[in-house]
Amino acid sequence: MSATAAPVRVLVADDQKVVRDGLSLLIGMLPGVEVIGTAVDGTDAVRQAAACVPDVVLMDLSMPNCDGVEATRQIAGCQPDVRVVVLTAFADDDSVFAALRAGARGYLTKDAGAGEILQALSAVCAGEAQLDPSVQRRLVEAVVSGGPPGGPRPPSAPAGPPDGLTERELEVLTEIGAGLSNAEIADKLNITGATVKSHINHLLAKTGSRDRGQLVGYAFRHGLAA
Repeated sequence: MSATAAPVRVLVADDQKVVRDGLSLLIGMLPGVEVIGTAVDGTDAVRQAAACVPDVVLMDLSMPNCDGVEATRQIAGCQPDVRVVVLTAFADDDSVFAALRAGARGYLTKDAGAGEILQALSAVCAGEAQLDPSVQRRLVEAVVSGGPPGGPRPPSAPAGPPDGLTERELEVLTEIGAGLSNAEIADKLNITGATVKSHINHLLAKTGSRDRGQLVGYAFRHGLAA
């Protein structure tokens, strides 16, 4: 994050006070980040997001009254410019998949360090998805199978993407599936970062994907990543 840019405004939502306070303290110490409020459950998160319009809501999945998935759905539906990064205590939490479908843009486990949190905030504010490595494979498998994590995989994959992708777009998509960042893709394919972003925008439009996380799933589904 640029030192001259406006700080990323974050709302922390967690029903456990010790976790909520700890996250607020940790995030408040990150460069270029400002905690603008804390919410005690999903209903409170939706209310505060509407009132304060944060850049990012760091959302616990398991909360009373209104859980993180439903709160994410409501925020994404009413405030599409507010990014939601969900927090899960365990990498095998099936609610992560539901949160993806609800509109979450990032995923972290609760043992994430300051650097991982800052990376997630930076990524979602840049319009990218941020998947914790420990949950990425389960999410990809779920997208591939079309069902919940741990469900059956399809018997076979199509021969190739059917959406009129160009050869260069296929190359970029393959590297996205391999987990490379935009800068790494640009370096590997010897193109500019702006060109990579342009190809990704085309990929999103052609494949009907909402974000980078869904492009990863698309790449796996069509045999472009392993």
